[in-house]
Amino acid sequence: MSETRSSAAGIMVAAFVAGGALGAAFLGTCPLFAEDQANRVVVRREEPAYSCPVHIQVRGFRPGIGPRCGRTLRQHEHPGAPGGHEMHEEHAHAMNGLYGPYPLSRESSGTSWQPDSASHGGLHWSANDWIFMVHGFAQVVYDNQGGSRGAVDTFSANHLMFLGSRPAGPGRFGFRTAFSAEPLTIGVRGYPLLLQTGETADGRTPLIDRQHPHDLFVELAGTYSIPLGESGSVFFYFGVPGEPALGPPTYIHRFSGDEIPETPIGHHWLDSTHVTYGVATLGLVYQKVKFESSVFRGREPDEHRFNFDQPTFDSYSFRLSYNPASNWALQASFGHLKGREELEPHVNTDRVTLSAIYNRSWPQNAWQTTLAWGRNADTGKKATDAYLLESTLAHRDRHTFFGRIERANKDELFEPGTPPANRDFEVGKLSVGYIYDFERTGHVKVGIGSLVSIALLPAPLKSAYGEAPVSEMVSLRFKLR
Repeated sequence: MSETRSSAAGIMVAAFVAGGALGAAFLGTCPLFAEDQANRVVVRREEPAYSCPVHIQVRGFRPGIGPRCGRTLRQHEHPGAPGGHEMHEEHAHAMNGLYGPYPLSRESSGTSWQPDSASHGGLHWSANDWIFMVHGFAQVVYDNQGGSRGAVDTFSANHLMFLGSRPAGPGRFGFRTAFSAEPLTIGVRGYPLLLQTGETADGRTPLIDRQHPHDLFVELAGTYSIPLGESGSVFFYFGVPGEPALGPPTYIHRFSGDEIPETPIGHHWLDSTHVTYGVATLGLVYQKVKFESSVFRGREPDEHRFNFDQPTFDSYSFRLSYNPASNWALQASFGHLKGREELEPHVNTDRVTLSAIYNRSWPQNAWQTTLAWGRNADTGKKATDAYLLESTLAHRDRHTFFGRIERANKDELFEPGTPPANRDFEVGKLSVGYIYDFERTGHVKVGIGSLVSIALLPAPLKSAYGEAPVSEMVSLRFKLR
């Protein structure tokens, strides 16, 4: 069974990657991208660049008034690309975001913020009034989890996003879509991951020491924002599925975590709501501050990964975000989730999260670190906490070094009815790894990487897991750039 699923995973990830590569190749041959490679270098000018805060395709090198809406053109550090041409990473810093008059690079998963100086990666281009972006990756992973409860498997984690926006009336309309083939390339039972808990594979028993796959549909959302003066905006976000205003940017969308091939064991304390079937968010932005509130379905996705769960809008959240400088992104959030777990439908959760992201980029280097804390207070249970510190350094566009250390209170490490079920254990994990990008062709880079992790266990768990289980992962990673 494992061999059959591994073969299927290999076939599916090959198709996924081939599709991405063919798409990149097509983009490279169509008129929109038909510039000579040597001419793809952005010409730098001494004079500043200016663009309209609403109609961002209106741009130039002089201050003035936007001809369509009469708004004052905003100055940017880098000149933008004219409509109808490929844009490179520096243009993401000059372009306005979906939700307000700030650099597009500030936006991450859902409506969350990352530091302005962070990179978006992927492909960026404009056509007429539209701005488009495509991001994606696929990993083929050999997974060897150690200890008495470990297992061996081969799987593919993958993710593909397509986003776009354009002026519409007094504001800006946008769409966000994201998909994953993981229901096929990982399978409903997930992949082995010591100390991981959350969700179910069959609707009857919880997943323990395994990480569930993402749904086929990760995000299908529409957005609309209206400027309020020169420095503010009000915005609306609606997604089925989507991501509510709760927690930091999800781990596959923040640079400090997206190259790490394993999911954080604190995922269900911090950012597990990033796939939520039914989200409506209303937000207000003023300069470096954003306040937003969401109503959404509190139940996590069920074991049926190809369909749509019914939106119920029975839960709510609030988030305050603050980017005090271009290298920092801070957030605090609270959420009330009704019936979060499918196997415990009568248990509600109050979740609180705090996070800080620091990003720094300099020639041929990029470094980002995330520190986060989350607390789940379930009905009738003791509140549990999870802490995360992770960091990634990319050097000379070839070498990527990463590490993560976590601590979490886990009360789901044993099946119900099996002693010591429901007992709270404080566990930890330390992971370090490296990726070498050996191939860079067009808009795709290919790297091989490895990760080593050690489980940090209290004495009562060592009889079940072993003294200090060591696990390894080896991955082949394809990524759009």
